Amino acid sequence: MTGLTILIPAALFLGLLGLAAFYWSMRNGQYDDLDGAAERILLDEGDELSQDPAPTGRREHDR
Repeated sequence: MTGLTILIPAALFLGLLGLAAFYWSMRNGQYDDLDGAAERILLDEGDELSQDPAPTGRREHDR
């Protein structure tokens, strides 16, 4: 029983700490651009996100 007097406040504190970190990340815009980084990794350095090349049906290395 004495272990619960330590574990319950510790669990509540960690839960509140996680909730505070989540609210902080929401206020600072961490979730504003969810697709930007995912698409940026697939593009070459010269490409822009808004450019959509015309599909040719063949890949560049197939030529």
